[in-house]
Amino acid sequence: MQKHQVRNTLLLVAGALIWGVAFVAQTVGSGYVEAYTFLACRSWLACLFLAGLIAVRRRLARRVNARPAGGALPDRRRTAVGGALCGIFLFAASAAQQMGVGTISTAKASFLTALYIVLVPLAGLFTRHRPGWRIWVCIGVSVAGLYLLCLAGQDTLSLSGGEWQMLLAALLFAVQILLVGRYSPHADGVELSFCQFFTVSVLSTIFMLLFEHPTWAEVSGAAGAILYCGILSSGVGYTLQIIGQRGLDPTIASLAMCLESVFGALSGWLLLGQGLTSTELCGCVLMFAAIVGTTVAGRPAEKPTAQSAKSQQ
Repeated sequence: MQKHQVRNTLLLVAGALIWGVAFVAQTVGSGYVEAYTFLACRSWLACLFLAGLIAVRRRLARRVNARPAGGALPDRRRTAVGGALCGIFLFAASAAQQMGVGTISTAKASFLTALYIVLVPLAGLFTRHRPGWRIWVCIGVSVAGLYLLCLAGQDTLSLSGGEWQMLLAALLFAVQILLVGRYSPHADGVELSFCQFFTVSVLSTIFMLLFEHPTWAEVSGAAGAILYCGILSSGVGYTLQIIGQRGLDPTIASLAMCLESVFGALSGWLLLGQGLTSTELCGCVLMFAAIVGTTVAGRPAEKPTAQSAKSQQ
């Protein structure tokens, strides 16, 4: 049992590493193509990957004459409806994130996005699950970290456009996570993920055709970033999370996945040479402490998964 937990924890850490580096890929990609184009390309790639994964799983299931994991057949209609609803918020969150990621440092982008872990329990104010005092302490710490990371030393207490976009992305990811929590118990995780990505693909393609005019040269320039985000981040990363979360304590799982923000900051420093001032670094530390504290103090929030399929990372 201990070996199982160690293995699954390492799988989640590997997924967090992939997602963290994805912030660098998104930053690089934003220098070549606009947000909807990048999102459409990576989402269609994710759809292809997940479609192949679904086909392989079904073929293996037929060979052993087995039902899907869990024994019960998933509700296909609920999967389609839930995937579409989750995909709408995933599209909005991912678009906001991609628009903002190219205008601020990778470290800021990763830590601001990770605030969804704090926002999910805060959403309990509007449900029957109201957050306890420990969650409020974590929220206060995250606000202090946000100030040090984004506002300290400025003449005016105002966030930049990119910082607002990342905060909006975190809020939208939180809503998407809540929707996943509602629909995932009655759906196959990979099929729900495919429905989400298909919705994101269609919406981002429509917005791309309406508001952007990408060229083949621009898409070719961003090809490496698109391939990384579409296949590794969206496909492999979320598949690792599906496997890693099975039978693992939710608190441990959340702690492993929130390392995404740390890996994002480190990858921005190592790959892009983006440094942090001592004040900004203190802000990152406070925000990471709030994220970890939230997973310990309350019900752990899950990152958009292969069942929910985020970010987008």
